[in-house]
Amino acid sequence: MTATPHPAATHHLPWFITAPGQTDYLYVATAIVLVLAIFLIGVVFFMLHSLPERLGHKKLQFEVVAVLALISLFTHIHLFWVIALILALIDIPDFLAPLRRIASGVEKLSDNRPASSDHSGAAQPSYKRAEEKVTSDA
Repeated sequence: MTATPHPAATHHLPWFITAPGQTDYLYVATAIVLVLAIFLIGVVFFMLHSLPERLGHKKLQFEVVAVLALISLFTHIHLFWVIALILALIDIPDFLAPLRRIASGVEKLSDNRPASSDHSGAAQPSYKRAEEKVTSDA
């Protein structure tokens, strides 16, 4: 049984029209391209979505940026993502490091030892102890 074209049809059919019962290669190629495009769009979306976390990785506010990005991922409220991106781009100064250095320097100067008493009963002044410590360290 051979298929005869309709008399009103043209004699030359385009390549993408398949005979009945044959594999439609254009449909298969389109399905493959569609699946790959959806996969690649998802990868790009998640890479873009993790941008604030990657930018703020070595900063003090990393935890806040990560939580805001995660909230925006689950709630689809893009304002959280924008805030996370802004926080990741801003360098918040580290106020604790200088204070810790000051505290450790004051601790070293005070030496936290009771003053040694002379035979006269008078305590040695703290600046004398600091001078003794500096000369003993050198």
